[in-house]
Amino acid sequence: MTEAGIADKPAPVGLGTFGGVFTPSILTILGVIMYLRFGWVVGNAGLAGTLIIVTIATGITFLTGLSISQIATDQRIKTGGAYYMISRALGIEVGGAIGIPLYIAQALSVSLYTIGFAESLTVVFPSFDQRIVAAATAIAVTALALISARTAIRVQYFIMAGIVISLVSFFFGDPLPDAAVATVGQPTVGFWLVFAVFFPAVTGIMAGVNMSGDLVDPRRSIPRGTMAAIGVSYLVYMTIPFVLARSASTADLINDPLIMRRIAIWGDAILVGVWGATLSSAVGSILGAPRILQALARDNILPRPLRFVGRGSGPSDEPRIGTYVSLALALGAIALGDLNVIAPILTMFFLATYAVVNVVSAVERFLRSPSFRPTFRVHWALSALGAVGCSAVMFLINPVATVVAAFIVLGIYLWLQRRGIKTTWGDAREGAWQALIRWGLINLRSSGYAKTWRPNFLVLAGSPSKRWYLIDLANTISHDRGILSVATILPDPVTSERKTQLAATIRDHLEEKSVEALVRVVSAPTPYIGVGLLVEAYGLGTLIPNTIMLGDGETTGNRTEYATMLSNIHHANRNIVLVRAVPSESFGRRQRIDVWLHGIRGNGALMLTLSHLLATSLEWRGATVTVRMIVVNPGGAEEARQNLSALIKSARIDAEVEIIVDPRPAPEVISSTSRTADIAFLGLPTPDPTDVAGFADVLDALILQTESIPAVAFILASKSADLDLILQ
Repeated sequence: MTEAGIADKPAPVGLGTFGGVFTPSILTILGVIMYLRFGWVVGNAGLAGTLIIVTIATGITFLTGLSISQIATDQRIKTGGAYYMISRALGIEVGGAIGIPLYIAQALSVSLYTIGFAESLTVVFPSFDQRIVAAATAIAVTALALISARTAIRVQYFIMAGIVISLVSFFFGDPLPDAAVATVGQPTVGFWLVFAVFFPAVTGIMAGVNMSGDLVDPRRSIPRGTMAAIGVSYLVYMTIPFVLARSASTADLINDPLIMRRIAIWGDAILVGVWGATLSSAVGSILGAPRILQALARDNILPRPLRFVGRGSGPSDEPRIGTYVSLALALGAIALGDLNVIAPILTMFFLATYAVVNVVSAVERFLRSPSFRPTFRVHWALSALGAVGCSAVMFLINPVATVVAAFIVLGIYLWLQRRGIKTTWGDAREGAWQALIRWGLINLRSSGYAKTWRPNFLVLAGSPSKRWYLIDLANTISHDRGILSVATILPDPVTSERKTQLAATIRDHLEEKSVEALVRVVSAPTPYIGVGLLVEAYGLGTLIPNTIMLGDGETTGNRTEYATMLSNIHHANRNIVLVRAVPSESFGRRQRIDVWLHGIRGNGALMLTLSHLLATSLEWRGATVTVRMIVVNPGGAEEARQNLSALIKSARIDAEVEIIVDPRPAPEVISSTSRTADIAFLGLPTPDPTDVAGFADVLDALILQTESIPAVAFILASKSADLDLILQ
């Protein structure tokens, strides 16, 4: 098996550069716009303006051709053409978001071209029924494609000969009698509107790229054939305006779509050219569309019931099933008769493909990944310029269609992203993230600045399924903004394969729960040693977990080692959140949060910050935060209330304040008051490294005294962080 579960296929029957790339590309470029709209362009823009339009439009296509050539000489372009390029560089979601609309546009293009052929044919033979002619033509070109791609290409040679004859007949034609009045009339159509009408005439370079799976040597044929087609078409397009300008008046150029027929020595040769252009474009579309569909199916992008269209037939792996499906789609569109509404959107899909191919080339070249080694090199700025040019042209041609196409592409992207399709190839997004991370890490200063502080949790979850409440709480407090890491420690000895397997299992579990987190699995002689290794070594540069979240310890036999571990974490300048909760209850109704405050510095500031983040999360929305303080002397209650209220107000935290006057021991008051809370935040005393046993006793007592509270988060702030500045 190969990428995304695609089975290895037999080597395709090879097509060369001329037949496989140049011919379909040049025939798609030299299309009906050249025959039916070039006169209108010259009449409205003038000779100089037309030459500028041709140069700008071809320049954009030229930049795209350079990008295609660079990508093609770096990787083996298999079946799927532009879709294959994009998906292998920007990921399956982006590839599919472009590939599906590109396939639909390519399939419906068969309808557009055959309807255009039928319209021009009925001008000569008015008795013919346009829809029947279009449907019959679509079936005929499909039958040609089903015979074999090589046969279809051979037929295109005859079509090319007809187009060459028509152009020769036009170039050697005589000026019309009224050609001397070429300056009469003042066209009112703007330059960019004329540009928008002409630009589709230079598209079509993907016709050769779509045949990538049928080429003997795509790395050689795609660059040579594509750039040759662009060069030849540019020479033709720069010559035609001179003949039109000297041969017809402005009025004739604007008003007569078939002005070339009147100028040519053999006028009917122009009709042959128009018919050849539409038929060759239809052949190119019916050859390209099924191959894109085949690649989409083999990459599992299509829904499971449709994946049968990925099957190939014969030694050349012909996409016969995909061809039948494409024909059915085309015939359905022909039955509607009028494609004017969707035609602009189809054009946008083609242009969007060009733009994204340029983006792929720019990104790959800019990142300079070691694996990106094209033999045809293009500066990333040229590819970026091509992407900008394609995007600008989309809006110039039809802003509404551009927006509609963008929403369709975005919708497909989100759908594919939600499906989470697994692939076995890397893409340029990994390199982009690595470059961005490198830049961020180098420019990230100390993480101790209070105004930019946020909790970056390292959750010591053990088995995530058993201690999910730890991950749940950390993820909720993080608000998907901080960096959440989930760690598991395995006892030595353990193989690297076992650690990799467990890490993958944890990632799958997190993905099922829609939690985005980093996963780390390490091995150590004991869990306590493992925690020490993680705390000391985990992180990169200044980006390290600043808050360690862990459970309260399920046994009391190792309480001294546990207390030593907490002391070491604290003296390593990490915040500690020690959680005791009932896993099955999952924090109850998530409506009440109690914060037991003894002061603002250290633990108090961290407790207020974490409780605020918890209460403002989606999972705890509507929860009430009550900040409580115990005083023994009734005379100091009012002053304590005023001070605490002022603190909460200045900190801009939405919380209630309660001062409790009670002579009983604090743990007893806390336990009786918060027994109905969903979670309570309590501070831990600072451990003394010289008296770990004493700290262990205090820890045991606190856990025992708060057993009646459903969930407790014991907070111990880092000894060096000025977290009280967060509340200012």
